[in-house]
Amino acid sequence: MTHLSVEMLAAESVEPITSAGHAQLGFAVLAGIAVIVLLITKFKMHAFLALTVGSLALGAFAGAPLDKTITSFTGGLGDTVAGVGVLIALGAILGKLLADSGGADQIVDTILAKAGGRAMPWAMVLIASVIGLPLFFEVGIVLLIPVVLMVARRGNYSLMRIGIPALAGLSVMHGLIPPHPGPLVAIDAVKANLGVTLAFGVLVAIPTVIVAGPLFSKVAARWVDVPAPEKMIPQRPSEDLEKRPGFGATVATVLLPVVLMLAKALVDIVVDDPETTVQRVFDVIGSPLIALLAAVIVAMFTLGRAAGFTKGRLSTTVEKSLAPIAGVLMIVGAGGGFKQTLIDIGVGQMILDFSKNWSIPALLLAWLIAVAIRLATGSATVATISAAGLVAPLAADMSTAHTALLVLAIGAGSLFFSHVNDAGFWLVKEYFGLDVGQTIKTWSVMETIISVVAGALVLLLSLIV
Repeated sequence: MTHLSVEMLAAESVEPITSAGHAQLGFAVLAGIAVIVLLITKFKMHAFLALTVGSLALGAFAGAPLDKTITSFTGGLGDTVAGVGVLIALGAILGKLLADSGGADQIVDTILAKAGGRAMPWAMVLIASVIGLPLFFEVGIVLLIPVVLMVARRGNYSLMRIGIPALAGLSVMHGLIPPHPGPLVAIDAVKANLGVTLAFGVLVAIPTVIVAGPLFSKVAARWVDVPAPEKMIPQRPSEDLEKRPGFGATVATVLLPVVLMLAKALVDIVVDDPETTVQRVFDVIGSPLIALLAAVIVAMFTLGRAAGFTKGRLSTTVEKSLAPIAGVLMIVGAGGGFKQTLIDIGVGQMILDFSKNWSIPALLLAWLIAVAIRLATGSATVATISAAGLVAPLAADMSTAHTALLVLAIGAGSLFFSHVNDAGFWLVKEYFGLDVGQTIKTWSVMETIISVVAGALVLLLSLIV
């Protein structure tokens, strides 16, 4: 997103690149989103292309000159990639090192060795939450599926009793906790404080993952009582390694960026003097770029070298980690372009004007917008980016705490009811050997519970802070 303040963004939108009235702007927004939805769902177009075409359509429907629409889109794309692209890349490298070194397997095996019986669903949600911090959702699923199948088969558990807690842990991290792309983009869009957002995100995530994971899995196991599918369990990365990292070193490495960013937020609150040496130091080491970079460098030793990786193997691992995120980066960038187009045609000011007479809280509005786009496009990332662009001007008069909660409201809404237009839906269906109805009764309901519980907790926190 741009490096301007929210106040400046709101001020900019008073002089939009089009003179369209509110009615035309409202139609343009609906039509632009409809174009994106149609291209993604009906024509199966890649989200990057759909967002690009949708942004141009948005400008055209609003009556904006094409050259200015292009400038808005490309400017927003560039600013977004500049703002979060490096962070996504660093997160991907850290995740790849965790997976390939056997560090993830070490966390899994250590926790499972100490858990059993009724504790097993709680162990699975803990494993998924820790591993899910630096990993993309899809990568986390691929890593955890062998563990879920193995535990369900050996322990004679219902697959849902073990699988739902693991999926809940991954999904909550993906939707609410930086450095995942969605939360990072929303933080950048509304100019929220990353440390405060992270702290509130953890506060919201813990009860949410408990309700949607271990507690709901009891119900899900009754609704869909299926054993682990009789197919070959995929090979785990550490099976090809002679040694792997220690449990303590692995957990410390994964949590390092989170600890650094939370420490910065704490120092900001306690010291509250930008001129002091302490705060300036923590402003540097707690910035997302430095925190993630430090974790990656540490991981090369605590994970890579501990697993016996040579310098060449480490270089290859880093190289392989970057290729899969090209698509994610382009989608995030195009979403930023769409967001900037929304702002520049004056949609932000339109929402500000309308919301003055609404009794609906801004946080609930943000959640509802994200829900609507999630249901339509199937993409949590697209829902987060688009909703953040639409509601960013509402953050202009918000406190630091409420701006952070606005990000979490958007993230919660973006997870609502995953169904047949979501790639994650089919991933879960195929891996767990479910039919469409069973997937809806388990995975889709679980996603909805996460969205509603997290959204309610965000609203509750807004009344307290």
